[in-house]
Amino acid sequence: MLDDTLIEEYQSLFDIDANLNRLVKKIELLNYINPLNIESEKKQFFASKYKYEPNFKYPKLKFNGYKLHRLFYSQRLERIEDDDIRQLYEDIIYEYSGLIECIETINQGRKFYFNSLKSFGTPTEKDIDNAKFILRFDDTDFEEDMLPMYDANEAKAYFEDFAKRYDFKYNLKLSTNISAAAMVINNTQTLVLRKNHKFSKNQLKVLANHEIGVHMVTTFNGLNQPLKVFSNGLPNNVETQEGLAVFSEYKSGCLTLTRLKELAYRIIAVDSLIKGYSFADTFDLLYSQYKLNKNKAFSITLRVHRGGGFTKDHLYLTGLEKVYKYAKAGKDLDVLLTGKVSLEYIDTIKKLQELGLANTSKHFTDAYLNDDVANKNLDFILKSLK
Repeated sequence: MLDDTLIEEYQSLFDIDANLNRLVKKIELLNYINPLNIESEKKQFFASKYKYEPNFKYPKLKFNGYKLHRLFYSQRLERIEDDDIRQLYEDIIYEYSGLIECIETINQGRKFYFNSLKSFGTPTEKDIDNAKFILRFDDTDFEEDMLPMYDANEAKAYFEDFAKRYDFKYNLKLSTNISAAAMVINNTQTLVLRKNHKFSKNQLKVLANHEIGVHMVTTFNGLNQPLKVFSNGLPNNVETQEGLAVFSEYKSGCLTLTRLKELAYRIIAVDSLIKGYSFADTFDLLYSQYKLNKNKAFSITLRVHRGGGFTKDHLYLTGLEKVYKYAKAGKDLDVLLTGKVSLEYIDTIKKLQELGLANTSKHFTDAYLNDDVANKNLDFILKSLK
């Protein structure tokens, strides 16, 4: 708990933080970006011999974007005296404003794509080179752990058991309206599993370490902070958070070359958006050229084409590369688990901690304590990324 003198000294900061918190609650992008009719459109797409352009339906908007923008920009940031903290909040307002524009333009084609570009960027030439480098490696060895054999209820039981190692309680639900096999909804502390998905043993381990070991850990660490911004998210937190999550897969020994290649295929798919590829074009690229099976090709294509062109997926590999190098340099991972934070703001986070305005991490990703990870191939690949 903060003492009253600290709250009094930084009253303006807490007021602005509370204002933003009230506004941000309405703009969880993942609540809006996942189509409601994935299965029916998938059937139609396959029935058309991969020529049909899916017509996805999305949840209705539950806020007035214009009003929200106005309220964000009406915050009197000049009342925050510290330059670094004021800059952080200014950056945050621009970030949230960009997310509002993303949500407002979902299913409006290129309009959404350009807003997505603004918020999440697109792969650089270096990123594409890294992806192609990974795709050169052979991952055809058969492993029983990779066979999809567990249904969503069995997965649910696995995650419930896995979560016992952490001191927090979260919600778990099944849904057919998500494009990923699993995802965390931050503002409701909910892990959502895709109801009709078959999970392999390896995927269960991957998702448990990724979704619970990092995303839930940072969700609950964020809730434990005096400032709500740690919970709502710092600018560019997606890259760092996804990097941390995939790094936990690596540290828990369940990151495979197949998984790494999936992240590389996502970069290839996101890059196809800037070239103007349609859904069918991107699918064809993955299915015909890269020889992915049709379900995997559809899944990756859906992830990047949802909304009208969602570029977020290229950040998983770039995030992993940055977090891997950061951790290998012996730097502090705790500071990156304090909430939905990003590498770019480490100095500001540390300053907030020194001022007593931020806590260290209450929960810590247990995979990061594992020092006996030995996978020479993966290490070679990760060290070789530019």
